[in-house]
Amino acid sequence: MLRRLRICDGKLVDTDDVDPPVLLFVSPDDAERKRLVEEFKIDEHTLQSALDPDELSRVEFEPDHVALIYKRPKNYSAKDNYLFRVTSAGVFLFKDRLIIVQPDDSVGFEGRIFNRLCSLQDVLLRLIYRSIFHFLEHLKAINMISTELEGHINTAMENRYLFSLFTLEKSLVYYLNAINSNSKVIDRLSHNAAKIGLTPEHLEFLDDMGIENNQCYRQAEIYSNILASMMDARASIVGNNLNMLMKTLTIITIAIMVPTFVVSAFSMNVLMPFDNNHPFTFWGIMSLAFLSMGAVIAVWRYKKW
Repeated sequence: MLRRLRICDGKLVDTDDVDPPVLLFVSPDDAERKRLVEEFKIDEHTLQSALDPDELSRVEFEPDHVALIYKRPKNYSAKDNYLFRVTSAGVFLFKDRLIIVQPDDSVGFEGRIFNRLCSLQDVLLRLIYRSIFHFLEHLKAINMISTELEGHINTAMENRYLFSLFTLEKSLVYYLNAINSNSKVIDRLSHNAAKIGLTPEHLEFLDDMGIENNQCYRQAEIYSNILASMMDARASIVGNNLNMLMKTLTIITIAIMVPTFVVSAFSMNVLMPFDNNHPFTFWGIMSLAFLSMGAVIAVWRYKKW
């Protein structure tokens, strides 16, 4: 899918222009890929890398354009089962054109981040800045989900909540790798500002982006360390909950077995007390059964088993 965009009043808006300054290719088909390679001279391998979720972020300088690949979080859905994934996107900056290639249309150009745009370089930097905030938003969601799962684990006796925490921990490892990869891109953009046409204002913005990205990395690292360090303790909680359940079931079983023995003894086909069909025989036997059960419970509590 192709979207044509231009900068109007400091914002990116859709346009019907035949030759707009910004082109957004979303999951390009074969014809669109052929156009990108043949008409805009984009390297085919670089184009494939822009759509590869396992590709690392990087900046490459071609004769007539700058190719940039950066990482961003993929939109989460319930079918992902607590696995937060990372995807890639490509940005190709020409002298008078900006081409964006991404596998989905999850990145919008609305909101505060995409305000006050003046140049194509502004759009490029804001795309990376948006990915940083997208990571931060997902980290908050991961923290909320992990807190909720911890509450379930306190009373759980199965491993499914632990498996969910393992999946979150795996997601954080992917996020750490992606955020660190983006930091390399930010550093390289700063060191090659003249080649890209960045102004002193852009460099100042890049410094702010570097700080935000480092804070995002530290936050993801803290969440990852907490999940990893507490995983054994949470597994022990599940095992302890199961042990407590087995203990309770054992108490109930023994408490039932003792009165059952009393009743069974009086039901044997031999001479037993109360064989004269005394009217209180039944209630006497039941009383002995309940007294024996009470005695077992009393001894259990006294011994604090």
